[in-house]
Amino acid sequence: MLENRDYMRQAPGPTRWSATVALIVILVIVFILQITVLSPLFTDTYLALSLEGVHRGFVWQLLTFQFMHAGWIHLLLNCWAIYVFGRELEWVLGKARFLSLYFSSGVAGGLLQMLGSWLWPSHLGGAVVGASAGAFGLVAAFTALDPERQLTMLLYFILPVRMRARTLLLLCLALTGLGIAFPHSFFGGGVAHAAHLGGMIAGVSWVKLGWHRDYVRLPWEGLLARWHQWRSSQTGRRRRELVKAASVKIPRWPGTLPDKPADLPSEEFISREVDPILDKIFAHGIQSLTERERLILEAARNKMAKW
Repeated sequence: MLENRDYMRQAPGPTRWSATVALIVILVIVFILQITVLSPLFTDTYLALSLEGVHRGFVWQLLTFQFMHAGWIHLLLNCWAIYVFGRELEWVLGKARFLSLYFSSGVAGGLLQMLGSWLWPSHLGGAVVGASAGAFGLVAAFTALDPERQLTMLLYFILPVRMRARTLLLLCLALTGLGIAFPHSFFGGGVAHAAHLGGMIAGVSWVKLGWHRDYVRLPWEGLLARWHQWRSSQTGRRRRELVKAASVKIPRWPGTLPDKPADLPSEEFISREVDPILDKIFAHGIQSLTERERLILEAARNKMAKW
């Protein structure tokens, strides 16, 4: 059983304001604003996800459509799924990864729905709203973590039915497939089934790729790390350029450097000796340098030439 594992035990203390509950509260507040403040035209044009909006560059729709809903029943069903499956997932993944799973599943669902809308506009076209893609991502991740878990589901919210988590996922996939194949039938019903499928694919992928483990780096975390590394290298190169540019204009001064700062390791030499001098040049000009500071820049110029 999933709950018997160490990482699936309930957290001690109150969890009322968990990320799951906070997400549901935000969805309710946004829906109230949607029906009281926002006009349907504004919502359909700028916030709901549509192929026309994507063509116009409204890429934010991949996020905003997840907060919009077609009605109270639509909202309540999504909030119910998020609450039932989200609480335990949040305890397993932590708040940050839980929210990343939810929103990335929503984005994946939106992208698949837009692909279907482009390939099959007569069946899968139209604006899309709702948190169901993210909710189905939570359902899929939950079932993939422990496919043999025994669940009690309420059929039509009345009749309790026992099934394995694997069976629930297969049932969701089957209904989604029927909805995509027959969008105008009982199974279709104007529901964005392609978005549901995209969310489930994302949820299962999270588990299969190991992204539910906190020691596995997410793809965008790698991009951020590479960006910081690139920025750091650019900063280092800029420092060397500044040292060279500042040193070119400085004639050689007689004397020696106290404490031999040029003998320090390169990075320590730059941070300890050169950076304060560059700051002084920026603030007061090169003419404000002392003899020692000019000697340090001259030593830095020679040191840079060897790097």
